[in-house]
Amino acid sequence: MYAGIGIAVLFGMVFGGFAITGGALGPVFEAIPHELLIILGAALGALITGNDLHGLKAFGGGFGKVFKGPKHNKQDHIDAIALTSKLMKLLRTEGPVAMESHVADPKSSAIFAEYPKLLANHHLTDLMCDTLTLIVVSSGTLEVSAVEDVMDNSMKTIFHEMHHPQHALANMADALPALGIVAAVLGVVKTMGSIDKPPSVLGGMIGSALVGTFMGVLLAYGMVSPMANRMLQVIEADEQIYRCVKQVIIASLHGWPQPLVVESARSGLSHDFRPGLSELLDALRGR
Repeated sequence: MYAGIGIAVLFGMVFGGFAITGGALGPVFEAIPHELLIILGAALGALITGNDLHGLKAFGGGFGKVFKGPKHNKQDHIDAIALTSKLMKLLRTEGPVAMESHVADPKSSAIFAEYPKLLANHHLTDLMCDTLTLIVVSSGTLEVSAVEDVMDNSMKTIFHEMHHPQHALANMADALPALGIVAAVLGVVKTMGSIDKPPSVLGGMIGSALVGTFMGVLLAYGMVSPMANRMLQVIEADEQIYRCVKQVIIASLHGWPQPLVVESARSGLSHDFRPGLSELLDALRGR
């Protein structure tokens, strides 16, 4: 929502300020479609050149994050801690055999079925199930530090993929001013080909060419770069749910009491997603 408001304010203030100071918007609006065709077309071509099909699909999905915000809310983080705690309690009280069926096929698990939104996040589900499967098949011979290393490596790969769209958008922001110059240079070339025209015509053609530079800079620093920053914020927020799941697993393997386990996971969450300790303990008790 805020991204849309920001874009509206950006264009309203820029073009409104230009009009208030006596600028004629007609020639600018007339030139914008042609200049944008060159600038955005070049940006799209560069994006396609620099990514494979998977990267392009990820870019489309990542772009939506700017307007939708984080994938998971506060309740989802409570559920993630509760789900992981239930699985670790099952491992501790009933043993690896009882847990094996849940992590081998989470879609058929009664425990996972209580949390359909988390189950739909296959990266998060895979992190849980792969880690717990490793614990099950190792028959208690794994060191906690080894489990933590494996989880860190898996999360590093997941986060690297999550950041691909943001890097692509940031690269586009860096390129847009130069692509605006490309559009402007082409406009100047067109103008030089009409040098025999009267000054009034040449002035309009030069002004049209300068709109290319203007749009490249405006889009880069007023729109695309802020969107890349917002996407980074959303991605970093989406990473938190993975870290709290990891913390529950590792703290449980260390044998910490449950209140300390959930507090270690809760305290690592940002203010927007962090529940109160009493609220979280009540959720674990099923209240």
